[in-house]
Amino acid sequence: MQARILHLGPELLVLDKPAGMPVSARQGETLENWLPALRLGKKRLPQPAHRLDTDTAGCLVLGRTAPMLARLNALFAARQVGKAYWAVVRGGPAGESGMVEAPLAKISSAARGWRMQVDAKGDPARSAWRVLGRGAGLTWLELVPETGRTHQLRVHCAHLGCPILGDAMYGGGDAGGLHLLARSLTLPLDPALHVEAPVPDHMRAAIAGLSAPAAPPPPPPHPHPAR
Repeated sequence: MQARILHLGPELLVLDKPAGMPVSARQGETLENWLPALRLGKKRLPQPAHRLDTDTAGCLVLGRTAPMLARLNALFAARQVGKAYWAVVRGGPAGESGMVEAPLAKISSAARGWRMQVDAKGDPARSAWRVLGRGAGLTWLELVPETGRTHQLRVHCAHLGCPILGDAMYGGGDAGGLHLLARSLTLPLDPALHVEAPVPDHMRAAIAGLSAPAAPPPPPPHPHPAR
C-alpha cells in the first residue's frame, strides 16, 4: 500500500485507493487494515477525510495529524475541495459538455437491496460533465460533482442514458470492474495541493481505444485592411 502513495507530507497523505477495497466495512479486508502500514513514523494512525465507493479507484486523502484531519473534514463539508473523476460509459451523452441537476433519494427492497434513484423529493445533486473521448459504443467522460451524494456520479450517468461501464447496479453491465476513477483532488491549502491518480489497469484498455473529440477548425485569418 505504501507504493500507492501519491503524495506524502508531514500532515497528510494522498493514496491511490485500489478498486474493490472498501474504506471501511464490518468484515473482510478494508483500507483500515492497512492504516498501520501508512503510519510512517507518526504516533497516530492516518485517517481518511472522505470516502470513495468500494469499486471506485483513485485519490483518497488521509489526515496524519488531528488538526489537519479536522481541517480536511471542514474543507470537504464546505465543498471547497476540487474533485474530478474519469469514467468510461456505455453509449454517450448528446453534446460535449453539460450539467446534470437531478435530486437523489435512497430506496430499498427485499429483492434488490438498497440503491439510489433520481427523485424530485430527494437531496439536491449536481454533476458537471464533459467528453474527453468517444469510440465504438463507449464514451470517456470527465465528471465534476458539485455535491457529494452517495453513488451520485453513477446515478447521474445512468440518468443521462449512459451508465458507467461495469456498473451492474445502474445498468452498466459486468465489464470487469467499475470504470470510475477519482482522477484528481485539489486542496485549497497553503500552498494549494493538486494530486492526480493513474488510470487503473481495468480502465486502461477502454480509455486507450477512445479518441478525443475533433478540435474545431481555427478561424479564418482576418483580411488585411485595404491601403
